[in-house]
Amino acid sequence: MSECVIHTAPEPVFAEPWHAQVFAVTIALNEAGRFGWSDWANRFSNTLKRHGFARELDGGDDYFHAWLETLEDMLAEQGAALPQDVTDLHRAWEEAYLTTPHGHPVHLR
Repeated sequence: MSECVIHTAPEPVFAEPWHAQVFAVTIALNEAGRFGWSDWANRFSNTLKRHGFARELDGGDDYFHAWLETLEDMLAEQGAALPQDVTDLHRAWEEAYLTTPHGHPVHLR
């Protein structure tokens, strides 16, 4: 008798594409020597505590918003991504997204 094996696709590691992107950017900056991983982990832990995220997080938006906040804070301290520059870029992307017809690629002007 032959056995039927059903293979299912694995669950995605990240719930949203931007979660994967901010994670990948953080890893790349660490590997490039922009910061040490233990420093990153301590800062991220402090961000989670500051926001009251003491509960078990499942990698959702609240977790990755805290992740992004930590990364932006570290880069601001280094002078690599000043808060006003980040805000301006965020607004530019938001405007580009909102004014791009559905189904078309989003481009900054």
